[in-house]
Amino acid sequence: MPDRAVPIPPPVTRRLRSLATLELVNVPLQAGVWFGLIGLPATAANLAGFALFALLLVEGAGYWMAKLRQLRGPVRDLPAWRVFRAARVANPLVLAAGLAVTGHAVIADPGRGTWPGLGFAAFAVLEHVNYFHVQLMHDTSADLRRLRSVGLRRSHLARDLRRAGSKHSG
Repeated sequence: MPDRAVPIPPPVTRRLRSLATLELVNVPLQAGVWFGLIGLPATAANLAGFALFALLLVEGAGYWMAKLRQLRGPVRDLPAWRVFRAARVANPLVLAAGLAVTGHAVIADPGRGTWPGLGFAAFAVLEHVNYFHVQLMHDTSADLRRLRSVGLRRSHLARDLRRAGSKHSG
């Protein structure tokens, strides 16, 4: 395949690199804040919920790195699109199991040892929706304008997976 004729604008490169970096940095940062600074107990429920949260952040970072690689060319499809497609199918099963475990823990012993874990698991579900289905995060003025004018839209990853899947099906 030929190289791309149009170079990636530096702001796009910076934005994608920043998104990937922030997702990865958030894993140890959030662990340090919640379990270190705030002192949440490292119970099975809290750790299970946090693990789901961390998993989705790592998947998000992987997506933004793959997107940057795709835009740099010469590949046309999102690198590792099959891995992301598998994650789109597997995540709901893993997230449902995590919600069941943390939810059961909250019912059995509500408090600081369980509620945060359920919260982390719920946030992981929102991250899955944000990455694999509908864009929930709107952190730029362009995102906010589009949200006000047309509402929610399919996420970037969902659109990339649809394009790759349609080219490779059959």
